[in-house]
Amino acid sequence: MNTRVNGWTIRLLPAWLVMLLAAGSAACFRTADSQLETNKDLVHRFVAVSNDRDFDELDRIVVPGFLRHCQATPGIEIRSLGEFKKFLEQDAATFPDSRVTIQKILAEGNLVAVWALYEGTQEGQMGPFPPSGRRMELDFGGVFRIEDGMIAELWLTWDNLSVLTQLGHSPP
Repeated sequence: MNTRVNGWTIRLLPAWLVMLLAAGSAACFRTADSQLETNKDLVHRFVAVSNDRDFDELDRIVVPGFLRHCQATPGIEIRSLGEFKKFLEQDAATFPDSRVTIQKILAEGNLVAVWALYEGTQEGQMGPFPPSGRRMELDFGGVFRIEDGMIAELWLTWDNLSVLTQLGHSPP
């Protein structure tokens, strides 16, 4: 079908073809949106597994070559899932009642960003700091990289001075 607009001949697509093209692009957006939701669900599962101390379950959702980056813990390098599990076990010994609560979560491409709250009572040694028996609440940010449906990398940041002050290891 043709029509004329301002002296131009425009060929109109049949209505069925327009609908088919629109449905295809909508499906493409739905697929991308569902992948982002799947990635966010994976991060929620990661937090739940960590909170439950079910570290063997991490084998199903974290790659063996997992990398963790954190400027707040410069002396701690984590370059494998095994090293990460040891780190989590150590953290659980220091803060046996610790919990992470995701407050905000955003996803783009293969990245998932969180703003979260870490809460816990220091019952064990934390580096050079002895157990204080004090409770802390810490806001922190993290970005997860997803690779083939598993968590491959994590970047974290938080305020160490806030931690040390709340636990009584640094003056306010």
